[in-house]
Amino acid sequence: MNNLIPLILGMAAVTYGPRLIPFLMLTNKKTPKRVDAFLKCIPVAAIGALIIPGVFNATPDMPLAAISGMAFTLIYGLWRGGIIIPVLGSVAVTYFILFLGN
Repeated sequence: MNNLIPLILGMAAVTYGPRLIPFLMLTNKKTPKRVDAFLKCIPVAAIGALIIPGVFNATPDMPLAAISGMAFTLIYGLWRGGIIIPVLGSVAVTYFILFLGN
């Protein structure tokens, strides 16, 4: 048990350090517009990379449900933005289409 404490503290420092250092260094500085635009695209790209491959695997027998959920997310996400409402809405739309199909 005593060997785990330094290991846990080291892993915490390695995980937290790369997040804390840029925050402290860039707090009072303005980022260029191009860098800011790039950083704002990262959540959308991450959601796309993580969710889209699994969408068609979740409902292989009902691709219409998957396409409907993705369409809702795309339309609502472009219209209002955010992440929580588009994701929850796409789950609801997909579930509704699956419910109608059965």
